[in-house]
Amino acid sequence: MALELVKGNEAIVKGAILVGCRAFYGYPITPASEIAETAAYYLPRVGGTFLQAESEIGSINMVYGAASAGQRVMTASSSPGISLKMEGLSYCAGSELPCVVVNINRGGPGLGNIGPEQSDYFQMTKGGGHGSYHLIVLAPNSAQEMCDLTIKAFELADKYRNPAAIMTDGFIGQMMEPVDFPEPTIYKPDKPWAVDGTEKTVDNLISSILLAPDELEAHITKLAGKYARIEENEPRYEEYRAEDAQYLAIAFGIVSRVMMTAVDIARDEGIKVGLLRPVTLWPFPKKRLAWWADRLKAILVSELSTGQMIEDVRLAVSCQIPVDFYGRCGGNIPTPQELLEAIKKLREDHP
Repeated sequence: MALELVKGNEAIVKGAILVGCRAFYGYPITPASEIAETAAYYLPRVGGTFLQAESEIGSINMVYGAASAGQRVMTASSSPGISLKMEGLSYCAGSELPCVVVNINRGGPGLGNIGPEQSDYFQMTKGGGHGSYHLIVLAPNSAQEMCDLTIKAFELADKYRNPAAIMTDGFIGQMMEPVDFPEPTIYKPDKPWAVDGTEKTVDNLISSILLAPDELEAHITKLAGKYARIEENEPRYEEYRAEDAQYLAIAFGIVSRVMMTAVDIARDEGIKVGLLRPVTLWPFPKKRLAWWADRLKAILVSELSTGQMIEDVRLAVSCQIPVDFYGRCGGNIPTPQELLEAIKKLREDHP
């Protein structure tokens, strides 16, 4: 292990390289630009490829090509840049191409600002592009997890032949923390479906176009079966001080870290509240929340948006218990005192 003080954005690239990523195609945008900058510095030094494309659209289609050749490949952007990549991501999902895309959320809609938000939740967890598909979406809340979950994203992408995404807010991307980097792994591609230019792959075809209705329906049904397996096997979450909780807070990214402090203060004041942090936003840990549904008085969801994840929380608990919301947006982050007051109001409204 090697301990370094780095930005979250840098930790993503170093983690990717340690797990065998050797290609990055992207286009700079604040607050994600350090990812491209770090990739430009390190990838050529390990025999990899960095290319700044002419646009976000160009970069995602280069990712498609590299993934088709069996490479571990990634791209990164922020909010409006991810919007431009969505058509290509749909193509990657339709062609069952493993790749990793990073979204460091900024304020929106439109150009918005460069402050941190989490308002791309719908965009990332509900597909975002056209057609019936899912991205595997992991949500780091520290620089350490920016490394660790990037490594996991590549592993899951290859395991399921599906695009995987890292989604977090601009605060996590920009903050500097110590990161314990693991030893590099020896990546040996085993992708007999790829088109790598050798004679053995000459008959392989990577395509997402299936013109016959029955053929396309069979393919979509196959994808749906894969997504069902992912939903069964891959939900990840973290619980904090939730053992005897009567109230539960749900938050991810930077908000989850602020919420931990609020939970500590509330506990000191005798309020039995805990935190559940989804680590995978898709698949969402809905079974765990369903387990909590008949054990709680109420739930508080907090996001850097006007409320998007809250819909998945309400679905998970089948509207059996009250689910309240506290959000900030525009680049504003709630303070521990704000979240403490939201917890106290939750208890007052649902004693």
